[in-house]
Amino acid sequence: MSITPNNVVRHEFIGLSAEITNAHNKSSVGLNGKIVDETYKTFVLETKKGDKTVFKEHATFKVTLPDKRKVEISGDILVARPWDRIKKKLSQW
Repeated sequence: MSITPNNVVRHEFIGLSAEITNAHNKSSVGLNGKIVDETYKTFVLETKKGDKTVFKEHATFKVTLPDKRKVEISGDILVARPWDRIKKKLSQW
């Protein structure tokens, strides 16, 4: 099954490009790179200046899908272990 804007939350994020468009920690806003790791509460982005760990909660991410479409996602709905998030039933997604 391919990744679309409608099902992106139920897919793996590692390998996708992401940019932080809004965050509680304002120094994270504008940070962009490739997602190289994911934990319960964080993403690790590979940036030009090295790996950066960012909290999912209270952040908004603009994720670039493999077909080059961009989707903005609230990090609050991404807070979960990756394998548990995939199983979640979310009304919007």
